[in-house]
Amino acid sequence: MTLLHVVRLSAAMLALAVTLAGCSSTKSTPLPEGQTGAPAAVNQLYAQAKEEMASGSWDAAVKTLERIEGRAAGTVLAQQAQLDLAYSFWRSGERAQALATIERFIKLNPSSPALDYALYLRGVINFNDDIGVMGSLAGQDLTERDQRAMRDSYLAFKQLVEQFPASDYAEDGRARMDYISNALALYELHVARYYFRRGAYVAAANRAQQAVTDYQGAPATEEALYIMMLSYERLGLQELRDGANRVLMKNFPNTTLPSQGLSRTGKAWWHVWN
Repeated sequence: MTLLHVVRLSAAMLALAVTLAGCSSTKSTPLPEGQTGAPAAVNQLYAQAKEEMASGSWDAAVKTLERIEGRAAGTVLAQQAQLDLAYSFWRSGERAQALATIERFIKLNPSSPALDYALYLRGVINFNDDIGVMGSLAGQDLTERDQRAMRDSYLAFKQLVEQFPASDYAEDGRARMDYISNALALYELHVARYYFRRGAYVAAANRAQQAVTDYQGAPATEEALYIMMLSYERLGLQELRDGANRVLMKNFPNTTLPSQGLSRTGKAWWHVWN
């Protein structure tokens, strides 16, 4: 088992601040300024679309941008309209259409100077969508929730920072990746607790181990290691129990979990920023 390094929750706090910044960090005009290659009438139409976006009239902006994309095909302005269209779909609550539009842009424009922004926007669409959904699920059994949106968001930001490490969006992408890692680790921990308290010790150990191996460095790995140790103990697997305990004590020498046990009244797993 790979040894872990303790990290603080400041990354999650930073990522929340980034999330609250929302659209202010999601620029809608990433392409270089200059000649758009489009007729003057289409440029005027684009000016109208920008006014609609600035006023928050997202549905109107979508309709205008769709007209521009068709009329300015093959021009720089058509690319810009496509990016703005994805952004406007997202802001109007049409996540599926926003993702489809941004995926189409990435496929058709692999060498675009705005590719880093496109990857960033793909990550933000999934990131904000899932965070928003999580905030309204206090009464739902979270062991049944699909975390695909968060994982897709992570992969988009990962591609961004690896392919464009010097991008204006890379730093924000890294902060969001840290946040997502912490959130997903907490989700796995939530599931591990769920199984442990129902006596499903094999499942509990497996999910706790997944949190430890997949999200090394996340604060949730402390309790995940403790659940692994308890689960192996209940299963009579002394060697595995001792191994998990050694890793726990090496990486979290000041842990209080052995004396206080698992919390039954802690905050919901998605409240990683509180």
